Amino acid sequence: MPGFQSMDVIHQLSINRLTKVIRKRTFWLIVALLVLITLPHYGEVLQHPAFLTQLASSLGLTRHAFERVLYLVPIVWAGYLFGLRGAIVTSLTALACMVPRAVLISPSLLDATLETSAVFISGNVLAIGFDALRKERGHRIQLGVTQQELQASEERYRELFESAHDAIYLHDLEGNIIAANRACARLTGYSLKELYKLNTDDLLSKESLDVATSIKRLLLTGEASGSIAEVKLNRKDGSETLIQLSASLVYTNGKPVAIQHMARDITEERRLQDNLRVYLQKITRAQEEERKRISRELHDETLQSLIILSRQLDTFASRSKELSQGNSLCSLFFEELRQHTTNIIDGVRRLSQDLRPAALDRLGLLPALEWLASEVEEHTGTETRVKVIGTKRRLAEEVELVLFHIAQEALRNVGRHAQATQAEVLVEFNGRKTRVTVSDNGKGFIPPKTIGDLARDGKLGLTGMLERAQLLGGTLTIQSEPGKGSSITVEIPA
Repeated sequence: MPGFQSMDVIHQLSINRLTKVIRKRTFWLIVALLVLITLPHYGEVLQHPAFLTQLASSLGLTRHAFERVLYLVPIVWAGYLFGLRGAIVTSLTALACMVPRAVLISPSLLDATLETSAVFISGNVLAIGFDALRKERGHRIQLGVTQQELQASEERYRELFESAHDAIYLHDLEGNIIAANRACARLTGYSLKELYKLNTDDLLSKESLDVATSIKRLLLTGEASGSIAEVKLNRKDGSETLIQLSASLVYTNGKPVAIQHMARDITEERRLQDNLRVYLQKITRAQEEERKRISRELHDETLQSLIILSRQLDTFASRSKELSQGNSLCSLFFEELRQHTTNIIDGVRRLSQDLRPAALDRLGLLPALEWLASEVEEHTGTETRVKVIGTKRRLAEEVELVLFHIAQEALRNVGRHAQATQAEVLVEFNGRKTRVTVSDNGKGFIPPKTIGDLARDGKLGLTGMLERAQLLGGTLTIQSEPGKGSSITVEIPA
């Protein structure tokens, strides 16, 4: 039974504690002290030698009150060593030693009883006092250790604070700076003494003040335990620096008293990113111009030459009917050649449209997607439709190109790998953003844990979609599950 098992455990623990106490030397010293006090207490009964009796009489100890007072020594000592429980056990033992003398032997029962009771009560009171003093001493020792650890922790924090590579500063809830490290001084151009005289409003640009106010509100209302934002910092020399700012609350007694900020200069990093984005945009634009040129050449030159060749073959085939029966093999050969040329024309026309559909240049994104859906349905048998949400509008040329090619690659993957029967292209015009989602009911797949793993996993088509989206500051989201189809969403500010 669980109850009996718990009782057994408690009983075993009690035995273990008692065993530890008995093994201590101080326990036996207290026992010896009780025995030494008790022996003279019963001198008449035990018939001590005459000189001991005479010594006690000369000291005025005929009433044995002194021995009773001596019982306080083991009681208090036990209380100090073993706590309140030890004092109670020792006082009960002393009481057992004194009561027979007081009741059966002492000629003054009332006095002996009062003295015995006083010793018992005084011993426990003193034991309680000494136990409290012992606990207080232990508490003070622990408090001292804690204070030392706290001081060491503060020193380590201060060292980390001062030597941190990123700028760190604290300000009260009114924005007055109350602490800052050397990195903050280097970032702002102010000395530490000058920083302590400033308010955060003096450091942030006008457009960044609203961001800082919003961060403060989120922190104080508990909507965010920490917040990260990009703001512009006003340096002492008048220049502006773009920083990434993270903020967190500082508490005292459970109440927020300050806000700590960590600032990292990202000006150069952002400049490199902007330059890279511009560079990639130019590369993309150059690629699109090249695709457009190749598409035009295929349509205006190669395709036209093939059409002329096809018509010449048609003319030759019609004239071959006048040839004799012996030349039928030659006629059949030219007929097959004409059919092969027609297939090449269809392939070149389709390639030209894939490179740069005419509908995209003339009519815009939505008609080009409609054409793309019909082409996919015709060549793969997958039922494909285009759905639009929001107010239709034309977008910038490069945005329409990116969205079209991402949808084109996504539908191409549907036809090659998904084994789907249905696909949908959803275009959403939402404020300053445009979202295109290509979904299917195919076999699905296990997407990578992070978008950055696409290239490593060999999914180069998806990698190309991601790169195209990032060129325009957009995002790409992949959702898929084996047996439940796939969904690819691109969102671009437009």
